[in-house]
Amino acid sequence: MYFSSRPTHFIFHFAIIIYCYSLVACVLESFNSKIFLSAKFASNGPDGLRTAHNILLNDTNLDDDYLIQFLHNRILNLNFHQHQYGGGGSARSSSKNINASYFPSLLSKKINAAMELLEEVQSPRALPKHDLGELRDRVQSMFYHAYNGYMRYAYPRDELRPLSCTGADTWGAYSLTLVDALDSLVLLGNYSEFQRAADLLLRQLDPLANVNVSVFETNIRIVGGLLSAHLLSNRAGYANGDGWPCSGPLLAMAERFARRLLPAFATATGMPYGTVNLLHGVPPGETPVACTACVGTLLVEFGALSRLTGDPAFESAAMRAVRALHSLRSPLGLVGNHVDVQRGRWTALDAGIGSAVDSYFEYLVKAGVLLQRPELVSMFNGYKDAYNKHVRMDDWYFWVHMDKGHLTSPVFQSLDAFWPGVLSLVGDTDQALRTLHNYHQVWKAHGSLPEFYSVPKSQPVPGREAYPLRPELIESIYYLHRATGDPAVLQMGVDVLYSIETMARTDCGFATVSNVLHHSLEDRMESFFLAETVKYLYLLFTPDHFLHTASRTGGYSVQTPRGACRVWSGAHVFNTEAHPIDAACLDCCHSPRPAEASQIDLVEVLGLGLEAQDEDWLAAAADRLGGNRDDDSGPINEQSFDASDDKNSTMSPSSDSAAANRFELLTCPTPPFHQRLTVHGQVLPDN
Repeated sequence: MYFSSRPTHFIFHFAIIIYCYSLVACVLESFNSKIFLSAKFASNGPDGLRTAHNILLNDTNLDDDYLIQFLHNRILNLNFHQHQYGGGGSARSSSKNINASYFPSLLSKKINAAMELLEEVQSPRALPKHDLGELRDRVQSMFYHAYNGYMRYAYPRDELRPLSCTGADTWGAYSLTLVDALDSLVLLGNYSEFQRAADLLLRQLDPLANVNVSVFETNIRIVGGLLSAHLLSNRAGYANGDGWPCSGPLLAMAERFARRLLPAFATATGMPYGTVNLLHGVPPGETPVACTACVGTLLVEFGALSRLTGDPAFESAAMRAVRALHSLRSPLGLVGNHVDVQRGRWTALDAGIGSAVDSYFEYLVKAGVLLQRPELVSMFNGYKDAYNKHVRMDDWYFWVHMDKGHLTSPVFQSLDAFWPGVLSLVGDTDQALRTLHNYHQVWKAHGSLPEFYSVPKSQPVPGREAYPLRPELIESIYYLHRATGDPAVLQMGVDVLYSIETMARTDCGFATVSNVLHHSLEDRMESFFLAETVKYLYLLFTPDHFLHTASRTGGYSVQTPRGACRVWSGAHVFNTEAHPIDAACLDCCHSPRPAEASQIDLVEVLGLGLEAQDEDWLAAAADRLGGNRDDDSGPINEQSFDASDDKNSTMSPSSDSAAANRFELLTCPTPPFHQRLTVHGQVLPDN
């Protein structure tokens, strides 16, 4: 450009340059504002997309890949959430209508190309009943292929080795796969095999074995599996004798195992050790460091035991551990993933929803509903708000520092996939569906979920590419389909079924996928495959299952020591190993607290924000656990556990007080009411 040497000309030309620069800046700012506004409106449903188009209508040269991709994602999301916005039709037809009517002509090529991508995530038609029946039969065939392979090649070992067709012990040599699959036999209607398997286990299981076991795994798999099998056994015609559901051989075995876990709670905080020897108690030199989930995942099983047997020791110990853990949350409302149970200090400060933490959150909701403790649901709601604020990022949940909140690991773990299901239990289906969609896209990319997946890199984390047939994704799919009836969610379950059949089936079972990138297999089939993965798939494709219709039929009536009682009436909760626990059965042996019973719906989570400390109940339990204490905040007296005895072991320091305080196994409230003392609905001995 020519500049005159005269000052006035120089100033004039300089002013022109500034004006042109300002004009370009204004245009760019206007363009960016239009993109921002259009993106904002596009997030508000079909009407918002129309508004977005109107904003951009005059920009005939618009060619912004980011905006196009954003709008496409919103269209995809709208189709995924059609039940919320109304309308119908496939993603292809809906997308074409939007494209033809609302987008500038110069974008049509790119939009049409991108719409092809929507085909694989379009809302499918509602599957007709005969199609669901076919899918259910395929899942049933999957179950029996794995179950028969285990019984033929691996029993009485813990797990099947599906490549070598052998067995191996992993969690204590307790025929763990059979224990975990026991209630599945009832749910599939195979009552004769259930009776045979239950008899095998009752003859074989030994709660006094000299073996170190995981408190967490033993509780959710063995105690939870036996409890669920006991509560379903009456339906299968099993010989329980008089007094079911308050007594029975499977319940007796569950109680014996749980009682062997109680020495783990003898800590300064009340939070349990991670390992216990079934015969001798806590092993010498046992580390005081336990994972968050290990501390907070006992209340469903222990609470159910207390309600069925009348012994408050189990529920009190688990409840005290949960309260101790909750008291350690950071100022941001977050918890770490490992804690010193003696000192009450965090040893791992990463906060997330996945490995080592997951089922702690799950049990706050499920135990709160099952045991009618609104305090627990209130705890969960507090965590949900905190984790949405600090941990959720674009509908993913990453790992952050629990005190500072900064990102520490932008990784999705396959265990995270339980979270949408739990959100659905508290009514947050919108967020649940958005997060589930993210997780399903990872599944679609690899045919399964790797243990760790780097979201920024869009690839599995090296060394963590395995998929051990985990159930968490299908669990959330099951919950959300029950909550919404969305056929798109049902289609996700079909994807999971087809992938497992294609990738993991072997001659004698189903094998862990050792690497989702090239689908190599590992010689292991964990017990949760039959307990959870196959069970949730079966229930997903069986809408008329008695678990689903019980709320309409009202269950059925049984005679108990307290009179007639209706059981399996729709108010059941799955433990974290997918073992269903019926709340109605618990109430046959335990009267709910009247003040809370009217405020909690056992089918839907209601009564949020209520507080119930139950001090009388906890004080009574504290007396049984370690002497006369005013509350449940102190440690359990280690001397209160006599590890050398089982049925006659005492829960108090001295043998004299033991005789007075001892609860016989399976003591339902059979004596006349006037001989017993009721504290908040819990029936206790007169002493």
